[in-house]
Amino acid sequence: MQKSPLISIITPVYNGGYAFVCSLLAIEQSQFDNYELIVIDDGSTDESAAIAKKFGAKVLQTSGREGPGSARNLGAKIAKGEYLCFIDADCEIQDDALAKLAQTLQSKPKIDALFGSYDDQPKATNFIAQYKNLMHHYVHQQGNEDASTFWAGFGVVKRSIFLEVGGFDTEQFPRPSIEDIELGYRLKQNNASIYLAKNLQVKHHKAWKFFGLIKTDLFDRGIPWTKLLLSNQSNVVNDLNLQTSSRISVVAIYTLILCLIASIFNPAAIIVGSISAITLLYLNWDVYRFFYQKRGLAFAIAVIPAHWTYYVYGGLSFVLGTLSYWKNNMFSNS
Repeated sequence: MQKSPLISIITPVYNGGYAFVCSLLAIEQSQFDNYELIVIDDGSTDESAAIAKKFGAKVLQTSGREGPGSARNLGAKIAKGEYLCFIDADCEIQDDALAKLAQTLQSKPKIDALFGSYDDQPKATNFIAQYKNLMHHYVHQQGNEDASTFWAGFGVVKRSIFLEVGGFDTEQFPRPSIEDIELGYRLKQNNASIYLAKNLQVKHHKAWKFFGLIKTDLFDRGIPWTKLLLSNQSNVVNDLNLQTSSRISVVAIYTLILCLIASIFNPAAIIVGSISAITLLYLNWDVYRFFYQKRGLAFAIAVIPAHWTYYVYGGLSFVLGTLSYWKNNMFSNS
């Protein structure tokens, strides 16, 4: 009788392209082999399914573009491993990542779920992609190891617990969004232990562009995350993107904008605006020092306006998400 693997790797893919090939190659070349590979083709029009089969994956098909949450749920149903390991199709694991993962799971048997982070060498070289992926790396590397959320780019959860809580919420998140964060909240509500494993890292291939990033952060992350937080206020903790310094920074950036406008009529407003700018620099100094250490002075200086823009649409996300939450509650209670 064949022994079940420790880990079932589950990768949803839609037109994966070169990044998907790199992802599969990295898994194949891993120093760890006690796993099965399950790929769910979510309506691809390229050769993703055929390529996955060449790498020995069990390939499943969704009925169309159902989204990564639905695809992962489908893979989890047939998985035989004790742990489900979700790896995005545009993420390339380090050669020792699975071995480190197995070691962590065996040395910390009380862990119910864990996740890692992007590495500090993202594949895409354009500024926005470098900034976004490095920012993700920084945030996760600074986070609490006793985590309160989940990340499916490279995340692991016990299969029994995943099925017990109902997997990813595909009704609320039919497209790529914050389905992994919401899963993490439900895991915590069920007293699951989630661990942030900072040494487990993957290389991200996504070539972010400026307007695409804003659209994704605003509509697929910021607004739904605000609504999720308002409906689960016990999950609001001072960690990752929800740190107090980030919230104060949102207030500071809008104060700065208002002061710049007001200075047209009253030059004295520049004083308050300058204080706001200094506050922003002070609160985020460690972030800018990180970018300086990784990419040099010119890059770090260029990050500042990009980062402040993030706070602008982060604040907008909160307002729009709050209004949407109130509107939904108003209609549901009427």
